[in-house]
Amino acid sequence: MTTAPCQPMLPGMASRIARSGDPEDTEGEPLHWVGHVAGEKRLPTLRKGCYLALLEIRNLHVATEDGTEIVRGVDLGASPNEVHAIMGPNGSGKSTLAYALMGHPAYEITEGEILLDGENIAEMDADERAQRGLFLAFQYPHAVPGVTVASFLRQAVNSIRKARAGGEDDPVKISDFRKDLTAAMGELKVPKEMAGRYLNEGFSGGEKKRVEILQMAMLKPRVAVLDETDSGLDIDALRIVAAGVKSLVGPEMGALVITHYQRILSYIEPDFVHVFVDGRIVEEGGPELAHKLEAEGYEAFMPEPVGGST
Repeated sequence: MTTAPCQPMLPGMASRIARSGDPEDTEGEPLHWVGHVAGEKRLPTLRKGCYLALLEIRNLHVATEDGTEIVRGVDLGASPNEVHAIMGPNGSGKSTLAYALMGHPAYEITEGEILLDGENIAEMDADERAQRGLFLAFQYPHAVPGVTVASFLRQAVNSIRKARAGGEDDPVKISDFRKDLTAAMGELKVPKEMAGRYLNEGFSGGEKKRVEILQMAMLKPRVAVLDETDSGLDIDALRIVAAGVKSLVGPEMGALVITHYQRILSYIEPDFVHVFVDGRIVEEGGPELAHKLEAEGYEAFMPEPVGGST
């Protein structure tokens, strides 16, 4: 395993420290985070020389297969019990960032690192990243004809269990799986009969998104990336999906919520908001920044046209 060296604080950490209380004295030197206490949204252990969040994105550059650069140097750190909202206009590169984090083969990381628990996962395949605890909820989930929801979830759970057992088969007991699945479906208001339907085939937009969150509940990732999960949802479906996400964020999981709009953030209050424009994070703040964006839009953060204003 390649373990990353200690790293100075990433952008946005200053506001995190300011909100966490009075850290230990560092004699005027830059603060660096070296831990996170489960269940607390604060920085409990600060010292000179080291900062490691659970997920660290360092100077990430991502290009498409034809070489077009979409993500242009992103730094971000996230840990359990935290909700980070990444907000930006259409075409800003938010979904590209999400796909690159998960290892989509259509996107190439040309520079930078993606660290999960100190290990650089940037060269790993998508399944390896999932086994280490990264999860992506798709904006447009694909149908898988012939594979039921229950079968898909059981295979996914067993794949994670096998990886964490060092490659040895460690299948979940059928009775335990059924118990967990029934409980999770009840929590997310997913009708029981959907377990026997083919994955996403003929599902409504709301059903697809609920099943995405059901996958998250069953797989228990360490960091979940939600790519515009609110897209296409009516208000009732939005409330159910948001409540499901909110219930899962805690000592064992953090979330990156990618969205255009503030409306899902009315139900999942973010701890940190990152404004994403032209492939970069251009502004960061707390939940109040999301309200400002809803009221004023992204115009103030858009790049100047080539040649300047006329």
